[in-house]
Amino acid sequence: MLNIPALEKLVHELSRLPGIGPKTAQRLAYFILKSGNEYSDRLGQALTQVQAEVHDCPRCFNYTDADFCRYCVDPHRSDDSLCIVEEPSDIMRIESSGAFRGRYHVLHGAISPLEGIGPKDLKIQDLLDRVDAGLEGNGPQIKEIILALDADLEGDTTILYLAKQLQGKGLKLSRIAHGVPIGSDIDFIDDRTMGRALQNRVEL
Repeated sequence: MLNIPALEKLVHELSRLPGIGPKTAQRLAYFILKSGNEYSDRLGQALTQVQAEVHDCPRCFNYTDADFCRYCVDPHRSDDSLCIVEEPSDIMRIESSGAFRGRYHVLHGAISPLEGIGPKDLKIQDLLDRVDAGLEGNGPQIKEIILALDADLEGDTTILYLAKQLQGKGLKLSRIAHGVPIGSDIDFIDDRTMGRALQNRVEL
């Protein structure tokens, strides 16, 4: 215990950030304190500014500071294909590959009954509305949906739910392949990853 309420509160709030444990939160708190008022003021201003200016894109629910995000307004991207991701940060990982030039839809999470997160807590109905609007001629017609969700229980549960909701709409449904990473040693691959690699094997 630090026995300094203000510092303990800062450590507590920092430890709530993803990937930040108590010790890392404590180091960050000490860094902020040591840096003085100027850094603290800049950090506070940056947090206030991002909260004031950044919002969900009303079409795909990616983060943006404009009316629509850059991927929704880009005229060089295809309206035929839609890539579904869990979080806005996932878009950057896909974009860095340079392999996808369609549109996106962000769910803002995955179905997780243990955490009390159901379909209504995500942007799933908005996705279905978006698909139906295209089928009815009230928007771009989507022909293919790529499910780029995490390869965990929550991701699998969400994919199964989406596949059921989207069946019968004349869409090509696929999910990204999971398996042995490029450059990795097969001796260090876990059973689940190896199973996925065998299921997603390709013909030579």
